Amino acid sequence: MFKNKKEKELALSSSKGFTLLELLVVIGIIGLLASILVLNLTSARRRARDTKRVADVRNLQTATEDYFGKNGKYPATIANLVSDGHIPVWPLDPLAPTGTSCSGNNDNCYYYAIYPATNPYSYHFGASMEDTGSQLLNQDRDCNSITGAGCPYTSPYTNNFNGGDTTGCGGATNRYCYDIAQ
Repeated sequence: MFKNKKEKELALSSSKGFTLLELLVVIGIIGLLASILVLNLTSARRRARDTKRVADVRNLQTATEDYFGKNGKYPATIANLVSDGHIPVWPLDPLAPTGTSCSGNNDNCYYYAIYPATNPYSYHFGASMEDTGSQLLNQDRDCNSITGAGCPYTSPYTNNFNGGDTTGCGGATNRYCYDIAQ
């Protein structure tokens, strides 16, 4: 095998492990891959929360139509849907803190406006989305129930909000309002 002791020592010393440069390159590549993965997961979570918001709003719409079928008018608040048994609880936004209790329009509890205030025959639901590039924002109503612009009835609604896509339903920056109206 080895002719002398020096050849053996030389062979052993050159095969002991990785150099510092090799280790730094491998660690850098792993870090780059991890950061790409984290960014992709963050985006996927945002889209999943937006999909849940749209599903919640559509479920509220279905419950509201059922309420109308039984009562001949739309409910004054989402709380009426709960108290009359059309939905089990007032749905919460996926980012709502634990223990949130809903009693009115806000980003944690969704938005609801009616027209007119007595014996309502039109409604406007909204949820503040996180993903500005969501195709769902191209499928909403963009009703401004504050002024009535873009709504089924062009007068202000009760408990109104702006359903435009440029801000959240309550005006929050970095949020985008998805809304439906009847």
